Amino acid sequence: MKKIAIQGIEGSNHHIVATQFFDNNISLKECLSFDVLVDSLVNNESDQAIMAIENTIAGSIIPNYALIDKNNLHISGEYYLPIHHHLMALPNQDISEIKEVCSHPMALLQCKEFFKQHKHIKLVEDVDTAEIAKRISEKKLSGVAAIAPKIAADIFELEVIEDEIQTIKNNATRFVILQTSQPENGIDSINKASLKFELDHKRGSLAAILNVMSDCKLNLTKIQSLPKIETPWKYAFFVDVTFDAYEDYKKAKAIIEIMATDFKILGEYKNGRS
Repeated sequence: MKKIAIQGIEGSNHHIVATQFFDNNISLKECLSFDVLVDSLVNNESDQAIMAIENTIAGSIIPNYALIDKNNLHISGEYYLPIHHHLMALPNQDISEIKEVCSHPMALLQCKEFFKQHKHIKLVEDVDTAEIAKRISEKKLSGVAAIAPKIAADIFELEVIEDEIQTIKNNATRFVILQTSQPENGIDSINKASLKFELDHKRGSLAAILNVMSDCKLNLTKIQSLPKIETPWKYAFFVDVTFDAYEDYKKAKAIIEIMATDFKILGEYKNGRS
């Protein structure tokens, strides 16, 4: 039985991804922060981990790129999950009785417009959506609500006060599947790669790399810069590319490795949206 580390607890979006990406023969390692999640992998307390990496509303989760890079983790897959935020509390309460809503900062950000209509509610940042739902249930906290997936209301016997409170209804989060060893994905099943490289600080260096990708028929789906803390005003670049032919990618990879001052393959895997 595989042990899968998730950020959060049962009832969270990471839990939903675990159940949908893997078969049922898994056990969960619940982690209340991404640092703890990475530690569980590095210390062999879990076989693989699920990590949110970007959201269509909030954008990239930049610290997570740094965690993947710093700990030499490998991406073996990805999953795109539509996000549905529901306001839930102990049964038989109206929204006018709710004085405080606790949730993960990302969830609060994604529901900002809804709470502009309910200014009597105090918004409090907390560690995890489902963990707050569990706390409300166990401690019988009246007047306090959580923002969480509907599965959390079922698990912790809460009542959904308002459905779908996210500002943008077409909201999705991309999750990556992580492990410490090189994944054994066969060439035939690979059509996407995540790469990290650094460049000399001179005119046209990034444009030259992007031209190589274009010439080799790679589709750039994501580019994210991350500052190098030890070297002010220099940046590492994280990119995702898709391709139809592995040979095109292999050719581009060889050229980029020569052009870059530092080059790393974070993962070669199947596009989770196809």
